[in-house]
Amino acid sequence: MQPKLLEKAELFVSNTLMLKKPFKWQNPIMRRLAALLYVVENTSIDPEAIQQSNDLMKQHTKRFSAFRGPSSFHFAAMLSLTTDQLTRLQHTIQVHDLMKQIKFRNSDYLVMAAYQIAAQVPPDQYQHTVERAKAFYDRMKKEHPFLTGHDDYIFTAMLALSNLDVDTAVAHMEQLYRELKPHFSAKNSVQTLTQILVIGDGGSQVSERLLALSEAFRSRNLRMDKTYTLPSLALFALLPAEIDLLVDQVIETYDWLRTQNGFGAWSINKQELLLFSSALTALQHVESLQNEILTSSMSTTITNIIVAQQAAMSAAAAAAATTAASSTQS
Repeated sequence: MQPKLLEKAELFVSNTLMLKKPFKWQNPIMRRLAALLYVVENTSIDPEAIQQSNDLMKQHTKRFSAFRGPSSFHFAAMLSLTTDQLTRLQHTIQVHDLMKQIKFRNSDYLVMAAYQIAAQVPPDQYQHTVERAKAFYDRMKKEHPFLTGHDDYIFTAMLALSNLDVDTAVAHMEQLYRELKPHFSAKNSVQTLTQILVIGDGGSQVSERLLALSEAFRSRNLRMDKTYTLPSLALFALLPAEIDLLVDQVIETYDWLRTQNGFGAWSINKQELLLFSSALTALQHVESLQNEILTSSMSTTITNIIVAQQAAMSAAAAAAATTAASSTQS
């Protein structure tokens, strides 16, 4: 395995293991997602900082607030990486309230979407950005009323943070959706990957590259066209790297992780392990891009997409856990 990629994989495993004891009550996927957040920042996990963030959330939000929902651990991990946790929390609550005022529905996804906006624009731009997010959401809802829902909030916020025109961007997403829909069964994830491709400005050949990537993985007996992993194909389609190289590195990372404590077949399923292997591979390529001035903005965009994808995964896992708990009680 390439040394820098191995270094990231080792940090990911180390971070995950360090969270097991202090947060043993947490869903394992939440711990792994938090561990990956710290890998994005190239730093070792800080369980104490995460706990401090969690305590801060309890102090400044109401008991039944969405900020204390099932994905609160992931949000606490995101918060713990900031230099001023209280200010970021207050700003996120402010954005969250603004989004609810214009009829975004309360959910774990909305908390994560609010964080994206609070983290990336100054307070005097919150209202404008929230209004742009609603404009994107409403246009997407018009095109796909049954596909568009809470799980689109996070990438809707990402679209709002871009300089894209709403109508032009949604038209581009629709074009990509028509091109890609016949090739994948997970239609909701197809919508997500079109959002990623538009945010990343993938260019005119991006659909062809994405399909070539899918086929390259399939030829190596790895399916990247499932709900969890399909958005990762969009990330790879944006990266200026050879397809065979990307596939080789994902497989190498996957095989190495599978041998590590806590990553065996009884601990983590194939699709989730592919998700993390893909994220680590993409991050390694992003670091290479950051050394090139012409691609620095692209590397920032892809990094933000990776963080947003993790947030979406966290919210999805939280929603699944809540549904499972409700089914058990009934």
